[in-house]
Amino acid sequence: MAANGKTRRLIGEVSGIEETWNPKWQRNLPARAPFEWLGKGWRDLITFPMLSLSYGVAVFVVSFLIIWALFATGRDYFLFPAVAGFMIIAPLLAIGLYLKSARLEQSQPVSLGSMLRVRPLAGAQVFFTGLVLCMLMLLWMRAAVIIYALFFGVRPFPGLDHVTQLLLTTPTGWAMLAVGIAIGALFAGFSFAISVFSIPMLLDQRIDAFTAMGVSVALVWNNLRPMLVWGAIVSALFLLSIATAFVGLIVIFPWLGHATWHAYKAVR
Repeated sequence: MAANGKTRRLIGEVSGIEETWNPKWQRNLPARAPFEWLGKGWRDLITFPMLSLSYGVAVFVVSFLIIWALFATGRDYFLFPAVAGFMIIAPLLAIGLYLKSARLEQSQPVSLGSMLRVRPLAGAQVFFTGLVLCMLMLLWMRAAVIIYALFFGVRPFPGLDHVTQLLLTTPTGWAMLAVGIAIGALFAGFSFAISVFSIPMLLDQRIDAFTAMGVSVALVWNNLRPMLVWGAIVSALFLLSIATAFVGLIVIFPWLGHATWHAYKAVR
């Protein structure tokens, strides 16, 4: 523990910006805290469940249509990057679910219309954050294409089945998977850090987008253990959604959305 603390101080000392390990942002949450957020999120989901499930159905239908369009237009090579990119912009898509949880806490009426016509206290600042997330998603999708070209050359995409075989059965495919997962993890970690608390914060407070994203990063960094657990839970449930051909999103997406609101309330 002493060595760990020394490492943290060293990181703060060499950052050149400011102290990154700051007690101001530490909430001393236990590693099991995310499971409490999930419990509260589930409670919100089953309160007026059709509102949350309708939201989940909409996300599932849009996801299905995008995947269908990728195959129909011969752009199935974007499938894997697009699936990963979904996780980057998902916190923005869930803003209506944050509103439902907030109104349930305040015993205020909630409707599907109010969830779809969200008016964040930060106003248009939420769109700046959304723009940053969309740019990150597009950058990741372009990076994924470049990684593929670096390992397999500039040639027509041979089809999803053939690529899957190449990735799983050849040394070049294994190397590409390792590099792609490493770079994708950097994109995912950064987008997770700037968005997990900033979107609920912009809904709840009058604050500018860049301050909200900076505070979100500081909260994630200073509460690393529970946030690593939370990130692992989100990843596992999203993989479960993929395993069910995205049908699981109907329940899992609103569940995670409500739970994220309670994560924000726990660290606010």
